[in-house]
Amino acid sequence: MIARIIEFCGRNRFIVFICVGLSLLWSVWSIKKTPLDALPDISDVQVIIYTEWNGRSPDIIEDQVTYLHNGAGSLVPWDV
Repeated sequence: MIARIIEFCGRNRFIVFICVGLSLLWSVWSIKKTPLDALPDISDVQVIIYTEWNGRSPDIIEDQVTYLHNGAGSLVPWDV
């Protein structure tokens, strides 16, 4: 099968050159028409956590929960 394809390409070089040229033009056209996001979103992931801790001030709760959440998130192996 492969030998027949190579033999066909050797005998019909003009057809092969036309096909390669058309595929080159098509690829250049498709690259120009494909939308590309040049500025990806690289901001930190934010998570909102609702919690209650009776008798504690909101600042203490925020410090305790934020510290624990950030500490646990750093153990994730796929976190970049």
